[in-house]
Amino acid sequence: MIHLLIMMVERVGVIVILGFLLAHTKVFRQFLRKQQGYKGKAVLIFIFSLFSIISNYTGIEIQGTIIRNEDLLLKVDPSSSIANTRIMGVEMGGLLGGPFVGLGVGILAGVHRFMLGGSTAFSCAVSSVLAGVLTGYIGYAYRKKHRTITPRFAALVGIAMETLQMLIILLFAKPFDSAWTLVSIIAIPMIIVNGTGSYIFLSIIQSILRQEEQMRALQTHKVLLIADQTLPHFRQGLTSESCENVANIIHRFTGTDAVSLTDTHKILAHVGEGIDHHVPSHSLITGLSHEVLKTGKIMKAKSREQIDCQHKDCPLHAAIVMPLTSHGTTIGTLKMYFKDASGLSRVEEELAEGLAKLFSTQLELGEAELRSKLLKDAEIKALQAQVNPHFLFNAINTISALCRQDVEKARKLLLQLSIYFRSNLQGARQLLIPLSKELDHVHAYLSLEQARFPNKYEIDMYIEEGLDDVLLPPFILQVLVENAIRHAFPRKQKHCRVEVYIETKDKYVYVKVKDNGQGIDTKRLQMLGNQPVFSEKGTGTALYNIKQRLHGLFGKETTLEFDVTEGTAISFVIPIELKSEGM
Repeated sequence: MIHLLIMMVERVGVIVILGFLLAHTKVFRQFLRKQQGYKGKAVLIFIFSLFSIISNYTGIEIQGTIIRNEDLLLKVDPSSSIANTRIMGVEMGGLLGGPFVGLGVGILAGVHRFMLGGSTAFSCAVSSVLAGVLTGYIGYAYRKKHRTITPRFAALVGIAMETLQMLIILLFAKPFDSAWTLVSIIAIPMIIVNGTGSYIFLSIIQSILRQEEQMRALQTHKVLLIADQTLPHFRQGLTSESCENVANIIHRFTGTDAVSLTDTHKILAHVGEGIDHHVPSHSLITGLSHEVLKTGKIMKAKSREQIDCQHKDCPLHAAIVMPLTSHGTTIGTLKMYFKDASGLSRVEEELAEGLAKLFSTQLELGEAELRSKLLKDAEIKALQAQVNPHFLFNAINTISALCRQDVEKARKLLLQLSIYFRSNLQGARQLLIPLSKELDHVHAYLSLEQARFPNKYEIDMYIEEGLDDVLLPPFILQVLVENAIRHAFPRKQKHCRVEVYIETKDKYVYVKVKDNGQGIDTKRLQMLGNQPVFSEKGTGTALYNIKQRLHGLFGKETTLEFDVTEGTAISFVIPIELKSEGM
């Protein structure tokens, strides 16, 4: 028995090594995470069936009480049986892939075992199919309750499935005396090895998957940290000074050998290796940069020839070049260089892509702020200046914290942050926008704010149907909702509720934002909307700006109304205007 146990440990070692190599392939990890659809399930059935088939071929032949140690079993004597790790492959397929995958692996593994022959061929085939179905449903039920299959649970299931196989051999194999002799020899070694192998196999896969998730979370956090520090510089536009500061930040946080930023004509900043010939204010030098500016696509090079640097002694032998865009137009490039091509891994590529997208958004934000200085509408300009800066850093800190806890939620909040700032940028260039766009802005703001303070605010919207194309001044609804959340509620208030009402009557649109907060004292109420009201939480210009903009667009008949009988309700009425087809 000990001799058989040692030989089986050698066999299971082969399967574990194959599992280790497989877990390092990106395709397998992708299909393991996303099994939806027949393609994903078919791939998992093929992989785990292959494990079971290899186990059949590398099994140990048992003839009576004689153990035959052969390298490869292509045919089993009718009076013999096999001790192997086939059930482990079936079990892993069922636990990780679910009932459909488990059944598929069980059938293929069972049919192959049956075709090899032997006294227990039929018993082993039946046990393979049954183990596949059972582990599939067991894994499905366990994941619904506990989300992730643990190695310890996999080991217990492996022990149970191998025990079940022994019982099926006793039930179906003939004669019973021979079946009993066989089970007494192989039962304990097979139960121990398959249980232990299941534990090790799943531990390896989960360790690699967990490591990949942690790496992605760290990369996301790094991108947000870099974005946080580069934002003040990119708000100045794509200038030599701002780009030099940004390049230094990227170089410090990413560990690249060199970083360059360019516009469409020349190098604006270069930090790191190659500074002697990648000189700011000179031409772009590399042909790769010209190609990225021309195509607007991310490109990478893993040799000096591909970079196409004209300097023969350039130490930089690998690079990834990303386009920097603004409103769909490529306005420059971000280049990350490496002295060795091995430094340009998939991790660095994903980091660079994330930075390029965030930087492009920051540049758009910077351009919008520069353009806002030229706008004649002073109220919109003032409102834009107060909305953007204070909110971004709170949002980035919230998303950064979520990167370690819930990567998927962090990704969704990044999308909401993008919508929020895109709404800011678009609104800064228009006097009126459709209600649907303003509501997108409001929802993006609320998503980010509720992520900071989970379950603190309850927001209800009562909006009449068919008003998506009705026009109203940008930022008005968003600012009223933000004003309620920031100022209406004392810190200790538990139930904080904000209600938004939008409806039409005759030829007018009625808008009201109501909260159940602490209300407004009479002295302050007289000043709100008529002049800036300074406080510890801000300058108090938001309501004043809104009122002035309403007066400028619709006349002094349209103004802000305040009701403080229960909490605070702020409302206004504007004439109905509909979005034109060209807007």
